[in-house]
Amino acid sequence: MKKSGLVILVILVSAGSFAIGSGQAQMKPKMEAGMMTMTPSAVNLGKAMRMLWEDHVMYTREYIISALAGLEDAQAVAARLLRNQDDIGNAIKPYYGDQAGAKLTSLLRDHILIAVEVVKAAKAGVAADLAAASKKWTANADELAAFLSGANPHWPRTEMTDMLHKHLDLTTQEAVSRLKKDWAGDIAAYDQGNAHMMKFADILTGGIVAQFPGKFKA
Repeated sequence: MKKSGLVILVILVSAGSFAIGSGQAQMKPKMEAGMMTMTPSAVNLGKAMRMLWEDHVMYTREYIISALAGLEDAQAVAARLLRNQDDIGNAIKPYYGDQAGAKLTSLLRDHILIAVEVVKAAKAGVAADLAAASKKWTANADELAAFLSGANPHWPRTEMTDMLHKHLDLTTQEAVSRLKKDWAGDIAAYDQGNAHMMKFADILTGGIVAQFPGKFKA
């Protein structure tokens, strides 16, 4: 890989580090308090939401590994990753309707397709392509945050934006670490990214339960 591409990736990681600690600290007690009083139906929603976002980060990682190594399964992994975005969109349809579910799927599919562009540009070391793809990726995250906050008042736009930007940050750190053959850093970035998205899944669950309490009485 050309040095310029790696340098830009490192810059992107630094620039993408958002101060979300205070927001998460404020959300955590509320989330824990909500979990203690959750009904079985709410708990089931939480489990399903976590599984969906676990698949999201896991198959994203699998794609990064396969694409950067030039493995034959890269396209198959990408297809499975895209199917996960359909699953996430379908998961919100019972609460927000088919149109909203389809919109979320569309935005998430764009998120994945742009991620593919980012990984390809990083592997090729084409600085201009990498910068352009990264800019699109951030813009897509902002669109996702706006959509989610518009759907549920318990998902504030600033918190959604910070959470999604942090997801991009940690995913980029995975790619950077693999390109540098920093295997310990790669694993650490994945572990952090997985934990981060479990928090995100819990925030989504808490927001749905709070917005539609009548659906979670039992």
